[in-house]
Parts: sequence; C-alpha cells; structure tokens
Amino acid sequence: MKNRCYNELTTVDTNIKEIKELSDSMFDMSMSIQRYEEDQKELMETFIRLIAQAIDDKSPYTAGHCNRVPELGLMLADAAEKSTLPPFKDFHFISEDEHREFRIAAWLHDCGKITTPEFIVDKGTKLEAVYNRIHEVRMRFEVLWRDAEIDYLKSISSVIESSDLCMAELTYKREQLVQDFEFIANANIGGEFMDQAHKDKLAKLAIITWERHFDDRLGLSPIEELNLSKKNDEISYPVIEPLLRDKPEHIIKRINKVKFDPKFGIKVDIPDHQYNLGELYNLSISRGTLTAEDRFKINEHVISTIKMLETLPFPAELARVPRYASTHHETLKGTGYPRKLSGEDLSIPERILVVADIFEALTAADRPYKKAKPLSVAIDILHKMALDEHLDINVFKLFLTSEIYLEYAHKFLDAAQIDEVDIAKYLTHDDNT
Repeated sequence: MKNRCYNELTTVDTNIKEIKELSDSMFDMSMSIQRYEEDQKELMETFIRLIAQAIDDKSPYTAGHCNRVPELGLMLADAAEKSTLPPFKDFHFISEDEHREFRIAAWLHDCGKITTPEFIVDKGTKLEAVYNRIHEVRMRFEVLWRDAEIDYLKSISSVIESSDLCMAELTYKREQLVQDFEFIANANIGGEFMDQAHKDKLAKLAIITWERHFDDRLGLSPIEELNLSKKNDEISYPVIEPLLRDKPEHIIKRINKVKFDPKFGIKVDIPDHQYNLGELYNLSISRGTLTAEDRFKINEHVISTIKMLETLPFPAELARVPRYASTHHETLKGTGYPRKLSGEDLSIPERILVVADIFEALTAADRPYKKAKPLSVAIDILHKMALDEHLDINVFKLFLTSEIYLEYAHKFLDAAQIDEVDIAKYLTHDDNT
C-alpha cells in the first residue's frame, strides 16, 4: 500500500478470525484508496483538457491545436516504443505513469498561451493590432485622390493650362496613387520576403504628405492620452502629415520590468518596449507579419508555461511534465527558445513534441496569417528543418515510415490537402545519420 502497488495486494488465508477480518478490511481499504486515486487522476486529466480547450476556444484561429498536438504526439510516441531502429530500440515508457506524464505534458504544452493577447496570436497582417490599420492608410489615399481632383478643377477653372493637359496630369496622379496603395497593401500581407529595395520604396512613399483638419487627440481613452507626446499640445490646424508614420505614441512601454527566475534557465533577448505599432516600422518587417516585440510576446507563452507548471505540486511520477511541456520550441543546434537547449539536452519525448507541434501548425487550416500547406509541402518543410537541425531527423523518418503522417492527415486534414508524398526521397537522402 505504501508503494501504491494495489494490484499486488492479496488477503491473508488464515483460520484466525481476527487476522482474516483485519486482512479483508485492509484489502477493502486499499481498493477504496485505489478507486479514489483513479477518480482524482480522471478529474485532473479532465481539468487539463478543459484548460487546453479554453485556450483553443480563446481564438477561433487556433481552435483544435491543443487537441491535435497531443494526439499526434502520442501516435509518434507509440511508434517509437514499437520501433526496433537504433535511435529508438532502448526507448519505452517503463510504466503507465510515464506514459501519463508525457500525455499530460502534451495537453499542457501551450497552456501559457492563456496569457498571450489574441491580436498577437492572430496577427494576420503587418499593420494589424486589434484591427487591420490598412484601412486608415487607404483613407489617406482617398484624401490624396480627392486632392488631385481638386487641383485639377482649380487648374481648369483658372484657364492657365489646357484642360487636356490638366486631365493628363490628373490621370497620371490617379494611376500613381493606385499603384502606390497596391504596393503598401501587398507589403502589409507579409507573404514574401521584403528586401532593402522594397523597404527603400516604402520609406519614399512614407514622406508623401496629406492634410489633416481634425484633432486626432480627441475621443481617446485615458491610457491612450497618457501615451501621447506632450510636445504637440499646441497645434494649429490644418496640419501636414506624412503618409506613413512612426509616432511616439506608437511605442507601448512595459508597465513592469521582465525578470525570470534563474532556476528556469531562460535565455531570451528582451525588446526594450512591449509593442511598437509604428506604421513604417511594421510595414518594413522583412518576413512574415511579426515585429521583434510581437515575436517576443508570442515566444513568451512558453515562459508562461514554465512559470505556471513549475508552481504546481506535481507528484514524483509527473515531475517531468513542466519540462516536457516547455521544450517544443527548442532545436538540436541550440537556436530555439526559451532555454537555447541543444540536442544533447533533449530527450526522445521532447523531440517528438517538436515534430508534432510543427507539423500541426504547417497543416492547420484555421490560421489567419497563413494558408494550410498540402501534405507534400508540409513534409518537405519538415525535412528541410530536420537537415537544418531544427528538429530530429530520426523522429522525422519514423513519422514517415510508420505512415503516421498519412493516418493523421486522413483524420484531421481537408481532403484537398492530402496529395501524393514520395517518402523514398527523404529516407534515402544522405543526411549523415
């Protein structure tokens, strides 16, 4: 009973009534304790799944992630236990408790996202904050369009220039405005890498000016007012403003200093500010839609996971839950986060969750910032990441040879995503493993 090996308990076979009654009583008590423990375990796992579901429900665009990653992780772990290949021949969960430990960690791997704002998790364009600010930029172009028409009408009414020349100039301005707005709108999507030439063009467009007649310091919340620059208190209207701006009030400062307990071993670069909403700053993002500040906030969910789980009094058999749950963004070459661990530091269960998390993200059809990848494209990306030591090549190959990729696809992916995958080219590739 002390070691909780309830199934090994037996009653004492004796003719002594008192000892027999005591034996039966002890046996019944142990069975009651076992049932209570099982009820507590069920309650705990139900509560854990409730947390995972709440995180998925928090955003309609991440719905299902916290449910799908554990399923894929457990499928891979089961395949690893059955594998006779050298990397996995010694791997197995020695007890149901170890299997449960991994399962719980998989369910809790993103519990820290409960602290991440939705507008960061779901940021689908560069100018998106709580809403997509491209609409503000479009309205400025509407103003410039009307300014061009007004200039045209003034010109033909003054009879200084011919009406044909004025119309040609208006047509040119209109075409240029359309092209310039399309360039900015396409840059906002963040679908392609933005090189220096594109950034230079953005900077050139940014200095185009427009005239504002209304006070943009009215109708603000108290927090917005506190963030305003004091030097502009006295302004006479109208004012001339650049088309794209990085204003002082675009900088959202940190309320509290970010500090990490040394025992967690967290090694991350912390941006000076909590957010930077500058228009030119955001539109100039080289790849994707996230600024350095946004990316830190996204990555911080793992740190929150560590802080949340390390405070829980897990029993000895679940002691590795915080560790397993917080390493799915680490890499084999030490470039991951939040601890910059290397391959030597990562166990097979941790390497499995890395692959599960990445593959689910690549194939998910419910993200606003990217389109779901077809199966073959997702596998190809995983392979490149494996060659780059972003993830374990052996887990990747197990993923293919066990056909778990196909089993998962038929269970969770849209039929249109499931295309032909030539796994032979990945298994025969010379990767020095």
